[in-house]
Amino acid sequence: MRAVGLSGFLPGQYAIDSVGNGGFRFADMSHRGSILILPSGIYAWPVQSPEEFSRDQFQTVFDAASDIDILLIGTGSRTAVLSDDLLWAFRSARLNVDVMLTLAAARTFNVLLNEKRRVAAALIAVP
Repeated sequence: MRAVGLSGFLPGQYAIDSVGNGGFRFADMSHRGSILILPSGIYAWPVQSPEEFSRDQFQTVFDAASDIDILLIGTGSRTAVLSDDLLWAFRSARLNVDVMLTLAAARTFNVLLNEKRRVAAALIAVP
């Protein structure tokens, strides 16, 4: 199994094959830790818990907002609520956001990707 490159980036969008054990499997590769999946590719994401959510942590998403219709946010293995500040930032960027557990977000991402939707995902790794 190969891992996301040394730069923490893999170009292109790929379905998520599995979630758990502290990471993700996709495109015959594995990545330990959280990930951002954007239309441009999959990025290593340093966020480990919803308490770390901030505008700065989502800047890469904001930079790609014109290419995204919906952003799925996987909060790990427990539910979380986004701050009003972050919700307004997403709204200002015209991003539709859906927050759910990571496993549900990964499954939803796969469905929307298969439907050729302009979807992105910010997924916190789960044990």
